[in-house]
Amino acid sequence: MYQKKNRVAIMYDFDKTLTYKDMQEYSLISELGYENPGDFWSEVTKLKIDNNMDGILAYLYMLLKKSESANRPIRKEDFEILGKDIEFFPGVITWFDRINEIGKELGLEIEHYIISSGMKEIIDGTSISKHFRKVYACRYYYDVNNVAKWPSLVVNYTTKTQYIFRINKQILDEYEDDALNEYTEDSKRPIPFKRMIYIGDGMTDVPCMKLVKEYGGKSIAVFNPANEKTYKTSKSLVDKGRANFMCEANYEAEKEMENLVKKILSYMSFDEALDENKYVEKKI
Repeated sequence: MYQKKNRVAIMYDFDKTLTYKDMQEYSLISELGYENPGDFWSEVTKLKIDNNMDGILAYLYMLLKKSESANRPIRKEDFEILGKDIEFFPGVITWFDRINEIGKELGLEIEHYIISSGMKEIIDGTSISKHFRKVYACRYYYDVNNVAKWPSLVVNYTTKTQYIFRINKQILDEYEDDALNEYTEDSKRPIPFKRMIYIGDGMTDVPCMKLVKEYGGKSIAVFNPANEKTYKTSKSLVDKGRANFMCEANYEAEKEMENLVKKILSYMSFDEALDENKYVEKKI
């Protein structure tokens, strides 16, 4: 068995990739007075169109506006508490330990990352947050009373790609712009693209899926088997060359997703082994 430790990054979208629905829909939106989460998102869409506004900024603004109207300031700890309500697809809770063990057997060191347009504080409050090396997601600036006042980080479908380069170069802190943009030879980047896996569910993941795929990594489009639309979206992503594979969002042991990722990791392990044999010392 090939035992060299090589780092592999598995990067996940969050909403509808690991969870059944958007994280805000589990309790936050209803606590702001909406019986139907769709009504909230309709207002966000109208705000976005009427003001030619980024969609992620629109929903972050709308959350603040509605919390102020309801005289219910949103505090950082409120978001973290909301994370306890998140429901995950089957197998997600035990997925990370199982994949880490598979990687270990293959001589690979697995690192897990989130790249999401959802709320970082909600993700931080979930039971799986401990498994992530870094969570890249939207967050607010908070005042001295920990009340959300203004977006401090916005992650939308195009800005998501910068975090892949951060992981590639291992310049993980968001404020480190100069270091990120400095030239680094591919051979000196700690986690090359060919040792990356991106897992997402929809069109907002296309830039990341395409980037990872084009640079030699693997992208997986997941779908909810109870939702035919998500199946069609995943199939379209594969058919149009934006993702390498599609798979049901079932993360249980020995199911299709685990078996697929195991094959990808095996491929990466043997690929690294072959790379080590490129140069053979001449014996005289």
